[in-house]
Amino acid sequence: MVASASAPEAGRTDEIVALLREPAAYPEQPEAVRVRETHMAWVFLTDRYAYKLKKPVRLSFLDYSTPGKRRAAVESELRLNARLAPWVYLGMVPVLDDGADLRLEAAEGVPAAWLVKMRRLPDAGFLDTAIEDGTLTPGWLAEAADLLGRFFGGQPAEPMPGEAYVSGLRRRVAEDAAAIRESAHTSTAQRAHELATRLDSVIAGQRELLGTRASRRVDGHGDLRPEHVALGPPAAVIDCVEFNRDFRLNDPVEELAFLHLEATRLGAPWVGEHFRRAYAEAAGDHPPPVLTALYAAKRSLLRAKLAIWHIRPDGADSAYYHDRAETYLALGERFLAGLSCGSRTV
Repeated sequence: MVASASAPEAGRTDEIVALLREPAAYPEQPEAVRVRETHMAWVFLTDRYAYKLKKPVRLSFLDYSTPGKRRAAVESELRLNARLAPWVYLGMVPVLDDGADLRLEAAEGVPAAWLVKMRRLPDAGFLDTAIEDGTLTPGWLAEAADLLGRFFGGQPAEPMPGEAYVSGLRRRVAEDAAAIRESAHTSTAQRAHELATRLDSVIAGQRELLGTRASRRVDGHGDLRPEHVALGPPAAVIDCVEFNRDFRLNDPVEELAFLHLEATRLGAPWVGEHFRRAYAEAAGDHPPPVLTALYAAKRSLLRAKLAIWHIRPDGADSAYYHDRAETYLALGERFLAGLSCGSRTV
């Protein structure tokens, strides 16, 4: 559920957003400002920097409902992303109220909001763009793969009981399928149900293997998609989940399986192997291919659910997001079919 901001705070937020849309607001005086909006934030792109303003919202999995909570989230985002992109995340900057006007990075005033300030990275250098443009080469992946391999291999383990881990996986699969059933077309809901049933059977059959993976959990990234991987040089991985630690606590193989899933969706299934190999060498962890396929299918069900959740109440974009959900469900089926026929990769 989404909680709306109070009327005074909503009004102040509108003022801040209006300010940040104007090139004159920025010390660098850019020629233009591009704005990207998500459910949780606005990102304002100038020639050299990106400024992120968190929305005053409360959802089931995060709470940005007060200025103090939003400032804490900004601090967490900077601290956590310093692990994989220290040169990208430049600091926390204020929008100040001097009693007459709102000003960005001014010398005096009372803070009205806090922003994450980042270097703006070229779109062409991100993994998703390089895949879609056909410019990606295995050599270009090496630095980013090494960065992630060393990161996941070096994070301290946060183990949990094996049975609890397996039960949690099965519960999340069931919950994702149920959520799709509540909101999707009948055919999509049935497809999700069948995928979830097959996946639950695979998880049950791999209970022993998965139980051992419970000892490998680390505080990782939480949202490892190609659009968050800057190939460099220097390489960086941005936009980790700062708002909910539970989303970051994963088996590293699951995080890399998610990246594999998304690269496969974009048409580059070979990308995942490069990242898995770098992780295996850094961590000395060589799990069987069934684990990647299982985790990728699990994440495909989650992504299908999120696609359905993006449909607006007026249904204007229903066809687009149902097609996206179907794409993810088809990928999940491919990963599980690969297990059935003994294929090592998908």
